[in-house]
Amino acid sequence: MQYIRRKLERKFLHMNTFFKVILVTGARQVGKTTMLRRLAEGQNRTYVTLDNIMARDLAKTDPVLFFQTFKPPVIIDEVQYAPELFGQIKVLCEESEEPGQFWLTGSQQFSMMKNVRETLAGRIGILELHSLSIAEKDGVTFDNPLDFSLACLQARQKQVNKNDVIHVFDHIWRGGMPQVLRADAEQREEYFSAYVNTYLMRDVTDLGGVTDTLRFGKFLTACAALVAEQVNCKTLADTAEISQPTAKEWLRLLEGLGIVFLLRPYANNALKRLTKTPKLYFYDTGLAAHLSMWPTRETLMNGAVSGRFFENHVISELMKHYTYAPQKANMTYYRDSNAKEVNIFVEQGNTIHPLEIKKSANPDRREVKKFSLLDKVAAERGCGGIICMCEEVMPIDGKDCFIPCNLI
Repeated sequence: MQYIRRKLERKFLHMNTFFKVILVTGARQVGKTTMLRRLAEGQNRTYVTLDNIMARDLAKTDPVLFFQTFKPPVIIDEVQYAPELFGQIKVLCEESEEPGQFWLTGSQQFSMMKNVRETLAGRIGILELHSLSIAEKDGVTFDNPLDFSLACLQARQKQVNKNDVIHVFDHIWRGGMPQVLRADAEQREEYFSAYVNTYLMRDVTDLGGVTDTLRFGKFLTACAALVAEQVNCKTLADTAEISQPTAKEWLRLLEGLGIVFLLRPYANNALKRLTKTPKLYFYDTGLAAHLSMWPTRETLMNGAVSGRFFENHVISELMKHYTYAPQKANMTYYRDSNAKEVNIFVEQGNTIHPLEIKKSANPDRREVKKFSLLDKVAAERGCGGIICMCEEVMPIDGKDCFIPCNLI
């Protein structure tokens, strides 16, 4: 299969000239190993995976001998299985000033991350890789940073085909796991079933200490039913027949494994009565569609939850964009006690870009009137608009546009 260039490559290579150790975290099967091995082509770099039981045992019992066997520069896959290596990596880092000696991959488990940060502080760069974005699949790399202005969006418009709902929902239904790109419906179904029943269940058992995988499966399905909604731990607990504290712990576990993320609510002292409950999204909409048992692209696109899946798609694309971009952004959503809601605030520095998300190709322009609530906030109000299925960028007013979803 032809290799698809990842947006993270730029950041990875840049950090590799600075840090002695780079850890790429992310969910299983999103392409971490493939990317690193591709970037290592032409280098004399050793490769070892701790999925190999013998290599794992050596790493856990004798880290010194492990690095005599697998000499740096080295790629170590699934490093979360042997946190005992971090102490010896620190020793080797102190013996050499050479950057980029250790390339690591691993699931973003909280216990491992705490260990890594404490042991290798100042020596390690930690990057996240997610499943393929629609721009990566389409081979699109925009020339300009995203600031939601009319000029920025018009420049981006020249680099893409017209927005197309069939293409967008094919990505939403199929997802971005590299192995399902060319799978038919039956192959896709079997892939995701195996993904859940092998990789995911093994990780929640080995890394999260979950013993009841049947109930965890119900919990995972319940999460998929709540995409783009506020987290309701009581509903999740009742569906999976577990306690609410267990539901919170399992949700935290899914976050740590790179399966779901929680979009936090906007908080500001000037705006009272704001919600404190986060919203739930999947990084990969294909996995969520599989868990929700949508058998085809068409049934999902025409189904009752198509709007929520479209919202999940847009939010996850933005999340991936800012994970790989040079400048970070803080993403939140707004909801107050009067049920007034703005789908997303993108905060960069002291500027807030307010955005609504609508599946429609012709949404109501009056939606942007809600953005006036930012008049009460000290931050600067940046450009925003309605991210939707329109084919081309159209201005709404001086600050807001109808934004085709393929421009993010």
